Amino acid sequence: MNLILLSPEDVENHRLARVRDPRRLAHLREVHRARPGDTLTLGIAGGALGRGELLSLDDDEACFDVSALDQPAPPSLPVHLVLALPRPRMLARSLEHVTALGVKQITLLNTRRVEKSYWQSPELDDEKIHRHLVLGLEQARDTRLPEVTLAKGFRPFVEDRLPGLLAGRRGLVAHPGMPDDCPRGLDEPAVLLVGPEGGFIPWEVERLLEAGCQGIHLGPRILRVETAVTALLARLF
Repeated sequence: MNLILLSPEDVENHRLARVRDPRRLAHLREVHRARPGDTLTLGIAGGALGRGELLSLDDDEACFDVSALDQPAPPSLPVHLVLALPRPRMLARSLEHVTALGVKQITLLNTRRVEKSYWQSPELDDEKIHRHLVLGLEQARDTRLPEVTLAKGFRPFVEDRLPGLLAGRRGLVAHPGMPDDCPRGLDEPAVLLVGPEGGFIPWEVERLLEAGCQGIHLGPRILRVETAVTALLARLF
């Protein structure tokens, strides 16, 4: 945790913030070994960040002075990530990683090779998703939560939602065997589509290309989804 992320509800009168949840209190005591008078990096969800003094800390509450938080959040990546729903454990890691990298728009997509049981996973609960996003923000010292949407039908997504996403954005389909190398250093907004373990099926690739997306690859190696997404984002931006 490189940032103590505060919710707006934690803040009183724009000057004081009170932290009461057990996870953050335990981190303050056991990792930071914080004591009153220490100055820590704080941020308010959706707002500014900076350094704030710990005024008090006990078993039930930590109180901070947040009057000096005046730094903006780091810039986000100009990309909408469309990710075929991974298996639950990989989903948790992927959400944390892409949030830490600065992705602010995420769509979790159903494809032929996505197991139906994945959509029943508790990891898709709003509270679980929020928790993984917060962990990514805390890692990267960011305060702006990504927006996560679910697309449980591939055809409705391609026909109804993808055209709007591609308006003013460059569409990129990452899939083994595509003709073009992954570009580097994009200076334009993009929609990046990444398939599941095993990749998109040929019919899905054809529909995405017909919709106006460009097929790209990372080379001959077949990577796990979480590794591929990180590598793609690092190369693109």
